[in-house]
Amino acid sequence: MGFFLETLFGGLMSGMLYSLIGLGFVLIFKASGVFNFAQGAMVLVAALSMARFAVWIPNWFGFQNLILANVLAFMVTAVLMFVMAWCIERLVLRHLVNQEATALLMATLGIAYFLEGLGQIAFGASVYTINVGMPKEPAFLFESVFDGGVLLNLEDLTAAVIAALLVASLALFFQVTATGRALRAVADDHQAAQSVGIPLNRIWVIVWTVAGVVALVAGIIWGSKFGVQFTLATATLRALPVVILGGLTSVPGAIIGGLIIGVGEKVSEVYLGPLVGGGIEIWFAYVLALVFLLFRPQGLFGEKIIDRV
Repeated sequence: MGFFLETLFGGLMSGMLYSLIGLGFVLIFKASGVFNFAQGAMVLVAALSMARFAVWIPNWFGFQNLILANVLAFMVTAVLMFVMAWCIERLVLRHLVNQEATALLMATLGIAYFLEGLGQIAFGASVYTINVGMPKEPAFLFESVFDGGVLLNLEDLTAAVIAALLVASLALFFQVTATGRALRAVADDHQAAQSVGIPLNRIWVIVWTVAGVVALVAGIIWGSKFGVQFTLATATLRALPVVILGGLTSVPGAIIGGLIIGVGEKVSEVYLGPLVGGGIEIWFAYVLALVFLLFRPQGLFGEKIIDRV
């Protein structure tokens, strides 16, 4: 039982990383109605910026305080995410208002490749580390219940708490604030939103900025755990099953979908992998997503689309 709980906790924590990336997809889709293939590149650029500025800023100003360096690097990167969102709206999205969703989709593909190249030019192509002081030591729980206790990674637990707080804040933002309601209106119909006075350009800058901050949090956690390298841009592919499972229009769905996939991958690999020769963790999420596309394409929490003719 103790080993099963360790596997379960490990899956939940891995699922949180998937969820944070999937969250960025949901935010963009809710505001523009298009799947943002640039989200992985945004995570990469944010992580690279955080890693490099945390080193550059102490060297520029001559101090070695890790906390101050990380705070300043986070602020600089957050501003960078805003500038990037403003440039994307001004140079790309503004010219594609009321166009087909396919045009917006292809635009996000172009943005993704551009950001990957820009990140390499600006920050280099080496593998970097992010040290924000997250605890690395494991903890043993329930030692009086199970022999040897249950091993829990404190870094993963910290990441899970941060993700939960972020999701709760975003859920309130979309449901309570006027800007959140405007974002949902824009997602439903661009022309109708504009006709009632919702400034589409400002809304897109806001949502891309928020998605950039989410990408920054995901990049920090991922970089702290695995290091920052350019394969991080392929995180887009890992998050695809998450948003399919949870629903493209649901913020809580992105989290639930990530947790289900994270647990499913770990449990199936540990308990079913030896029976089939391993490798289940690689394709489990995509098979599960395929099943949902066949029987519930809107996902667990997505809105069912009904077209009337």
